[in-house]
Amino acid sequence: MITAHLPSGYILAHAPRPAAPLIFWACILGAVFPDIDLLFFYLVDDRAFHHHRYWVHAPGFWLMALAVITPLALRLPYPLKPAVFWFMGAWFMHLCLDSIVGSIMWLWPVSDQFFQFATVQPTHSHFVLSFMAHWSFALEIAIWLAAAIMYLKRRRA
Repeated sequence: MITAHLPSGYILAHAPRPAAPLIFWACILGAVFPDIDLLFFYLVDDRAFHHHRYWVHAPGFWLMALAVITPLALRLPYPLKPAVFWFMGAWFMHLCLDSIVGSIMWLWPVSDQFFQFATVQPTHSHFVLSFMAHWSFALEIAIWLAAAIMYLKRRRA
């Protein structure tokens, strides 16, 4: 996924019903959080290796973070407690969406092997054009449309 993480967070926050503001922002931030590694990828590492090799894109790290955060989050007051878990759920959703064509190290730390459902072949001069020509881009458009429909229905209500 290139663009659908933000609207996927919106969908998560509003399904099955509109979320409280804190939950909404936890879903939005969690859905895009793993891509914070792009700052390091471009500004520090000079694109030395694939940004999905950073800790925020490793499900094993996500599990370790969840194990540490859960006992701490359970001590938080009500509005914060569910927000932490919605954030973690949105983060996990990001990893699942990236697994469609984006390569995720699902077995890390046991293995650094990438896994993805499908591979986008470099059929065009730029990777974005190749991605847009791939069938998986229809899933991106579907996520955007679903989020837009949810938004418009919510505005009408």
